[in-house]
Amino acid sequence: MDASQILIEAAGRIPGAAQQALSGIDSQTLHAQPAGRGNSIAWLVWHAARQLDSQLAALSGDDQVWVRDDWAQRLGVDRGADEIGFGDSVAEVAALRVSDPALLAAYLDAAVAELVGYLAIAPELDEVVDTRWDPPVIRGVRLVSIIDDAVAHLGQAAYVRGVVSDWSIGY
Repeated sequence: MDASQILIEAAGRIPGAAQQALSGIDSQTLHAQPAGRGNSIAWLVWHAARQLDSQLAALSGDDQVWVRDDWAQRLGVDRGADEIGFGDSVAEVAALRVSDPALLAAYLDAAVAELVGYLAIAPELDEVVDTRWDPPVIRGVRLVSIIDDAVAHLGQAAYVRGVVSDWSIGY
């Protein structure tokens, strides 16, 4: 198994993590903010997808799925291509409302499919893609970071689901 195949395997696990947190969810639970100020499940899943989509587009040079497939309109989320949730205030998190959790999962699935397609072409993983850091960031490290960030936020979504409801993923 080569490095691209390992990254494809890791990326392929992202949708299942989201599905666990979203399965059978009601709107109140989807949008609840722990302690009235934490990130909601809707925001966490949206942000996981947005950061993945945005960073992948920067690496690949392709359009973001968010823009290309008009996901803002489909989800009813008034956020532009440059908005991925980084630095959102409590009010901005609360304002992110999604009427259909299945559509939110579908956006994440589309972003992950784009990532898997990109990885399937076996990009040069050792190529430096960001010289603003010391050491400079190579493509493979950036891809690990993108996947790791998505998984971390989806783990947070599962945690929030347990905090705001009497739900458990049953491990």
